[in-house]
Amino acid sequence: MEVASIILLDQPVGTGFSYSTTPLADKPSDTGEVKQTYKFLQKWLVDHPEYVSNPLYVGGDSYSGIVVPTIGYVLGNPQTDFDSDCNHRIPYAHGMGLISDELFESLKISCEGNYVKVDPSNTQCLKLVEEYDKTYQYLLATNWANDKDVGRALHVVKGNIEKWVRCDLDLAYEKDIKNSVPYHRNNSIKGLYRSLIYSGDHDMFAPFLGTQAWIRSLNYSIIDQWRPWFVNNQVVGYTRTYANNMTFATIKASSLLLWDLIRCFLYNLIEGGHTAEYKPEESFMMFQRWISGQPL
Repeated sequence: MEVASIILLDQPVGTGFSYSTTPLADKPSDTGEVKQTYKFLQKWLVDHPEYVSNPLYVGGDSYSGIVVPTIGYVLGNPQTDFDSDCNHRIPYAHGMGLISDELFESLKISCEGNYVKVDPSNTQCLKLVEEYDKTYQYLLATNWANDKDVGRALHVVKGNIEKWVRCDLDLAYEKDIKNSVPYHRNNSIKGLYRSLIYSGDHDMFAPFLGTQAWIRSLNYSIIDQWRPWFVNNQVVGYTRTYANNMTFATIKASSLLLWDLIRCFLYNLIEGGHTAEYKPEESFMMFQRWISGQPL
């Protein structure tokens, strides 16, 4: 079922399967990528004027939660304020039963709610954070992305990218936007732009507790109270709608990011294996309903 036209853009150069044949003029940065993406969209629409009258949504996930809100948005499991996101990981882990009551209570007392910028002299807090870190690991899509069949389906130019790396921390990049909440507020305060913010409820990188916290900080009125939403008469998550055209939704037992799901749909790769734990039908229904203006 066709519900939208989608452009998949790897930003900055060096992420995903992207590469440059000429040296970069400047070191990539958050603000630099905003300008590059905006310039790309302008040029693309000039080349494809038949799409100019279509509604346009810029979407992203994970770290894109820092960059995308400067443009306008659909966001999945977004990083928004690094310190806040990270500080919410520990209460999330406790709520999910991943760490003991004793460890959680000791962390709260020793660290006083700050688990990121710990005073080096607070050795007890540092020791407890190290103990907590044993419960955390990234959810990797490396095997899927480096599969030869996937590369052919995505039309990856052979030889230019040796290996796809998720969260390539060695990439030269300047993080010059520390908190994207002001951009969220600027985009949404007049209610002119629709936004969808969603969280897989088993994500520890940007846990939904942190996402709910920054949404609350916007202090928008609630027009549709917290309620379950359904697919095939099954509860697949929870949602709430705010004034100013903002929708928040969770997807149960899923850490998959929406654009990964759409990519899989496009290339018919939803067949178990590396995507067996994901929720493709539920995520697709969420996107379909939202993009068409229907309640979840």
